[in-house]
Amino acid sequence: MPLYAELITWTDQGVRAAKDSVKRYETLAGMAQNIGAKIQHVWWTMGQYDAVAILEAPDDAAASRFAIAAASQGNIRTLTMRAYTKDEMSKILASLP
Repeated sequence: MPLYAELITWTDQGVRAAKDSVKRYETLAGMAQNIGAKIQHVWWTMGQYDAVAILEAPDDAAASRFAIAAASQGNIRTLTMRAYTKDEMSKILASLP
């Protein structure tokens, strides 16, 4: 399944409820599972982003559904990027002229 890197920032609402961030992650993990996706990893971070997650989803549409559903809770905003494994990138590069 394709992988997606999610750069996560807390909204003002998310900051006010920061103590619940681990519980919110567990809720989001269940939401991901309901759409056939899986949060492989999550790290809470310092700096520009408050967390980084790796999502495995069947396709771009499922990854988008997850990002929209997660953001609709009002606690986070995400920047989603398709991520490629070494093998996937090797295939891409092999097809270059």
